[in-house]
Amino acid sequence: MSIFSKIKNAIFGHPAAAAENPAAAPAATTAAPAAASSPTSSAAPTATSAAPAATPSASSPVDVAPILDAAVKKSDQKLDWRHSIVDLMKALGMDASLSERKELADELGYTGDTGDSAKMNMWLHKALMKKLSENGGKVPADLLD
Repeated sequence: MSIFSKIKNAIFGHPAAAAENPAAAPAATTAAPAAASSPTSSAAPTATSAAPAATPSASSPVDVAPILDAAVKKSDQKLDWRHSIVDLMKALGMDASLSERKELADELGYTGDTGDSAKMNMWLHKALMKKLSENGGKVPADLLD
């Protein structure tokens, strides 16, 4: 699993994200009428496959900020996820080592010098916020600039 996928799953799969994303209930509800009209026993797999809708849809994005704020609070560390990729990864309980960040940089298309970790980290944070937003995350506007 990619580093970005781990981050996305840690945020979007968070219990608060599921509560903020009511798309799971309508998906299961819409699957039920179709299943009711069909007398086959395939109704259960259809409803089950619709259930893991913790992934955001265009109509109900996952609000990233409160989830990460809660993760920081739970970590009992002084972390600034809004400005630091390292702190964001730590808040999610992930390995924030240079090698992990270099791998994430590669995944997100960083073309700069990975030896300049400060510059790479700044780019990574912005790129991650943009990528989360593109994948259904509601990211504070000031973090997308």
